[in-house]
Amino acid sequence: MKTNILGLRTVIYKVNDLVKATAWYTKAFKQAPYFNEVFYVGFNIGGYELGLLPEEGSTAKADNIVTYWGVKNIEDAY
Repeated sequence: MKTNILGLRTVIYKVNDLVKATAWYTKAFKQAPYFNEVFYVGFNIGGYELGLLPEEGSTAKADNIVTYWGVKNIEDAY
């Protein structure tokens, strides 16, 4: 089976407390984020992006993650 998917590139988690989440992921991966602002925190984990977005209020578990996959050609993949 031929696929256009090159692999996982980015996973972004929407979190209620950006400061606590940043501290948790910093400890879990034993590295500081490469980008740390009030609107987004980004970690480079093994060459892949792990992002944190602030989210106010309650979000269903299935709605709090955004994932991006790499493809050779977006038009062909779409």
